[in-house]
Parts: sequence; structure tokens; C-alpha cells
Amino acid sequence: MLQEVFITCAVTGAGDTAGKPPDLPVTPEQIAQASVDAAKAGAAIAHVHVRDPDTGAGARAPELFAETVDRIRSADTDVVLNLTTGMGGDFYWNPDDPYKAGPGSDLAHAAERVQHVLQLKPEICSFDIATMNFFDSAFISTPDLLVEMGELIKSVGTKPELECFDLGQVRLANHLIDQGVIDSPALFQICLGVPWGAPADTESMLAMRNLLPADAIWSGFGISREQMPMVAQAAILGGNARVGLEDNLYLDRGQLASNAQLVERAVEILERMGARVLGPEQVRERLSLRNGPS
Repeated sequence: MLQEVFITCAVTGAGDTAGKPPDLPVTPEQIAQASVDAAKAGAAIAHVHVRDPDTGAGARAPELFAETVDRIRSADTDVVLNLTTGMGGDFYWNPDDPYKAGPGSDLAHAAERVQHVLQLKPEICSFDIATMNFFDSAFISTPDLLVEMGELIKSVGTKPELECFDLGQVRLANHLIDQGVIDSPALFQICLGVPWGAPADTESMLAMRNLLPADAIWSGFGISREQMPMVAQAAILGGNARVGLEDNLYLDRGQLASNAQLVERAVEILERMGARVLGPEQVRERLSLRNGPS
């Protein structure tokens, strides 16, 4: 097999993992450094969430994104930036009043979810095509909200990465492409193993891949122990790979990882399979990215 593959590193996420692995980045400085280290290890794209520096909880404050992005762009790397827009859709059931969101909910309108993208104009931003049960809560992104978010993202030239966690979400993404909300060729991320989306196995990845538009460019990942098997599986099926501490904390059984170590392992797997791992500039060309380092 001789195939060109790019690696995305999801460096921190927003889950309740702060403080568990010593290398999980929390502050803007730590998140930026983790992104740079991942790039030097072979990742072409850094997928970036931010966290509250004091509590470690996932955050969406524009100033935290601004500081993180400034630090990455000022570093000695040209890694492609992919900022999350996945915050602002968390709904927890309120057993006392079903008409009000329960404690822990974080719900925001479209403009608020993408305000940091409009401000910072990253090359890519994630775009969750999902209303679904997500661990012990629900994540809400209704079709009309997705249309509004998509139009705002398009207005600043950022390419959305369509994150799909199950088959129906691929169908909705295809509908948004057909309606002109998302430009072709679209960029997809097949997200597997997350409770309660599709499982991380060959059948799920293949089924979702088979629903993608013919000209789509896609990556896929599995969480936890399925991270590295899905690196190989995505490449076999013609896709690209994602790793990082957002999705998996361990390099081997009982051995906590850093982002750079996970990228290095993915590079090793892909190269042993005969693939060539692409760098940031090659990915910019392949994805026809409009924004980027000035």
C-alpha cells in the first residue's frame, strides 16, 4: 500500500480528564505547546479545545482561544489549526422541570458557538453534525442551527470538519452539502466509540465511509483502546487518522501518554503499512484551505 495520509492530533478535548494524565494540557500555554509538540512528532493538524485554567473544565471563552492560537501561530511550526465549535450544546435533564435545562447544561446560539472562529479565522473548525445522547447528557445541534453556523463559518473562509458519530449524521451532513450550506469537497471526521454513537469497529467505519460523497476527504478515529486500531483501519479504507489525549489517555496498557507520543505511534503504524505521512503545507494544498499563517 502506498497512500498519503495526514494525522490530526486532538490535544485536550473538554471531557472530565483534567488532572488524570500529567501531560494533559489545560492552560493556553500548555495547549499551544502540546500542539507544537504534536506537529513536530508528525501531526499536520492540531484540533484545539480550551479549558478553564483554574478548574480544568472545558470552556469556550474567546479570549482563551485567542491566547492559545496566538501562541501556536507564534511558535516555530506551521501546523494547521482546527478549532472546536463543539461547546454550547450540552443538555442535562432536569427532573424537577422538564421545560428547563438541568445543572451542568451549556446551551448557546449559533453566533456564540462560532464567535472565536469569526474572530480568529482558523483554517479548519470542527462542526458537530449531532443531536445525540452523549455519555450522561445530550448534545444538541438542530438542523436550523447547523445551517446558521455553517453560513457564519463560510463567511470567514474557514473549512468545516463535519464530525459524524453515527450513520444518520452522515445523511444530515450530505443534506447540508446538497443545500449549499457546506462546500464540496467536504471534510469529514468519522467519530467512533463515543457513548452513545457508533462503535469503533470495521463495520461502522465502512458503513459511514460508504455514505460519504464521492469527492469527500475524511479522517476517522476510535476512542480509548481502539485509537490505534482505528488509525490503521482508516488508512486501509482510504481515510486519514486522528489521535490525541482528547480521545485516549494511554500509549500502552497502564502507561499514560503525551500527545506527541500518540502521534509518534500513529506515524509508526502508518509508515509500517506503507503510507506516507503528509505535513501541514501538503494538507493545506490537498484541502484547498483559504486561511492560514500570514
